[in-house]
Amino acid sequence: MDTRYVVITPVRDEEDYLPLTIESVINQRVRPVEYVLVNDGSRDRTGEIIDRYARQHPWIRAVHRKDRGFRKWGAGIIEAFYDGFNALTCRDWQFMSKMDGDLCFEPGYFEGMFQKFAENPRLGIGGGYLYHIENGIKSVETHPTFHVRGGAKIYKRTCWDALGGLWVGPGSDTLDEVKANMLGWTSMSFMDLQINHLRWTGAAYGRWGGIVKNGKTDYVSGYHPLFLLAKSVARLPQRPYIVGSLALLYGYLSARWQRMPQVDDPELIRYLQQQQVAKLWGRETIWK
Repeated sequence: MDTRYVVITPVRDEEDYLPLTIESVINQRVRPVEYVLVNDGSRDRTGEIIDRYARQHPWIRAVHRKDRGFRKWGAGIIEAFYDGFNALTCRDWQFMSKMDGDLCFEPGYFEGMFQKFAENPRLGIGGGYLYHIENGIKSVETHPTFHVRGGAKIYKRTCWDALGGLWVGPGSDTLDEVKANMLGWTSMSFMDLQINHLRWTGAAYGRWGGIVKNGKTDYVSGYHPLFLLAKSVARLPQRPYIVGSLALLYGYLSARWQRMPQVDDPELIRYLQQQQVAKLWGRETIWK
């Protein structure tokens, strides 16, 4: 399979897991033509790890950013991603992967994903499902099938060009997919291609803080209030019981009270809310 693809991994303080991610990329049966690792001001050995691999493999490149002094929610990782994107020397790539530095996957992962793209010419954004292993038990992170986790995305070049880039702020990993669907593309996660997520999503913010952050992200993304309420009710049976639903509502409402800036794309928000209302009424929608 002759597929030209690039991978960009923005990371901050990932010395424990980053080597596993890099080794997973190195061991792919179909390797990227370029792998850019962006050290987003790490205070641990992340930068040293990146430099070591860059010295060993000419197709791996290092980009180092200054430490801003804090973890910048939402926008920070996208800003770091764009530093890596702008540092790419390969300009004729066919696919681009935005990948986190706490993942581990099989040697055939990218090969399998490119087969999915070949089977569906309208597939613009794709990726595998993330799973965790705790106490020997495997659990998969569930979400709508049109959604691909932000740290495991693969963009088809023509879809990426149509998107015109990413929203630099919270919610970018959902808004890009919604916009892709609005433009006639499809996005999908594939259960038969799974990635070991070595840390739970939102773990850096704690259990409560991570759910509150999700609520704020939903507001910034322009979620319909009724859909957010239904989402809060739907998560009542999930741990932490009741508290998780309250945290989601609190995040959404606090962002509204604070008048946090929402994504500046009225057409996109209108399409997003139409899809969400259709879901509430049981109609055909991307929210499956």
